[in-house]
Amino acid sequence: MQETNNRRVLLVDGMAILFRAFYATSYTGYIRKTSAGLPTNAVYGFIQYFFDAINTFKPTHVICCWDMGSKTFRTEQFADYKGNRGEAPLELIPQFDLVKEVVEAMGIQNVGVVGFEADDCIGTLATQLSGEAEVYVLTGDHDMLQLVSETVKVVIMKKGKLNYAVYDLALLLEEKQLSPSQVIDLKGFMGDTSDNYPGVKGIGEKTALKLILEYQSIEGVLLNLDKLPEGVRGKIEADLDMLHLSRDLATIRLNAPVRCELSACSWQIQHEAATRKFEELEFGGLVKILEGHPTFNLDLFSV
Repeated sequence: MQETNNRRVLLVDGMAILFRAFYATSYTGYIRKTSAGLPTNAVYGFIQYFFDAINTFKPTHVICCWDMGSKTFRTEQFADYKGNRGEAPLELIPQFDLVKEVVEAMGIQNVGVVGFEADDCIGTLATQLSGEAEVYVLTGDHDMLQLVSETVKVVIMKKGKLNYAVYDLALLLEEKQLSPSQVIDLKGFMGDTSDNYPGVKGIGEKTALKLILEYQSIEGVLLNLDKLPEGVRGKIEADLDMLHLSRDLATIRLNAPVRCELSACSWQIQHEAATRKFEELEFGGLVKILEGHPTFNLDLFSV
């Protein structure tokens, strides 16, 4: 492995943070809007969350990753994938493109690939860049824990300002009793109600975790079916195809068609463009948040 030389990449799960910002500021019924009536509460909150993370983790490089529509290879594999999710709130819809404009104005790479989820872009970029830099993934999605490695940490945003759980291999094992690959196998058995795939019918998290801890993996469980209680064995045998499909749906791809060179994602604010965009959106109070961040076009951590 190459030396990372104090390089630290922050991979931002843009959609997860945008949704979090929207619901954190809209539950009272008040939606921040421009004087022209454009909703901006999610984007405003996104900027605050983003800079809280920047100031906490002090990256040298930053990339924002996004979903590019609801149709992906997973919906082709399983038509009901995420089929339980309703339409986005009307006030949020115009902010999907708006937040990308703000991110671009700040000088940060927006990355997304049609047919793949942001998770897959993050997994792929984390794999590509972890040989050159320490990688931090900023998200609220526990599925991302499967990406934890010696050089990749997953930062889970928790309730409250500046409240993060930073998962490395040790914390993942301590808190969840799992290795990264076992995070995937657990979902194979128990499914995911949020993403709307079932796993093995009748097996919940408690039984799934017990199976994984005892037999290490799905393959380990299948090799020892004869040792399982009859009820559990019957459920697995009746749902083998869905077990394997659920694991595949849960697996973040590390080979999405995306690439970002480290030299192209240095953390350098475009102050003038960002300030203009903030003022256009009537975010004048946030202009000061741009201060103290690098603006020169020089990568101190040459690549």
